[in-house]
Amino acid sequence: MTSDASQRATTRARTADETAPSDEAGEFLTLLHAALRSVRREASERLEPAGTTPGQFRMLRFLARCDGPCRLGAVASALDVAPRSVTSKVDDAERAGLVRRTPDPHDRRATLVELTPQGRDVVEQVGAERSSSAGTLLARLDATERAELLRLLRVVAGEGADGDRGAGPGAPPGGRPEGEKGAAAADARG
Repeated sequence: MTSDASQRATTRARTADETAPSDEAGEFLTLLHAALRSVRREASERLEPAGTTPGQFRMLRFLARCDGPCRLGAVASALDVAPRSVTSKVDDAERAGLVRRTPDPHDRRATLVELTPQGRDVVEQVGAERSSSAGTLLARLDATERAELLRLLRVVAGEGADGDRGAGPGAPPGGRPEGEKGAAAADARG
């Protein structure tokens, strides 16, 4: 066993001994928040040079998975945010040249939004950097630990063993946009 693996095993054993069953929920939330803080901090560092924020990037990533322009209401539903939040994100992204608004040809009261070529470039660039960053975080674990972590997170997130969660709160009304995979709705939220 490597010294890192030995240290992790010792820490897990000590934590298990010190944590009463009634405090497991508290420890779970503390550890989850710490992990998310680490991910957010690294994401902010990677998004800043691209001129976007984590919330705006979630929107851009969702739009990249759509086959065409989307209604603002569908974007808000997919991101599980208030429509006014999407409007301000679209305003900022439009000023930065990442998205464009167009009138809905089927309902003149509605507006559609889609990525510009520059917006697609940002999604690709930041997506590649995020994968590298997540890989760095996961590299702290061996292959067996990574598989177990992902399996347990799927259980906690309410996903089936195969990762298929069906249309859920992150899916736009009427289901997912054509071509969107099961994990894409989770990506849109997180």
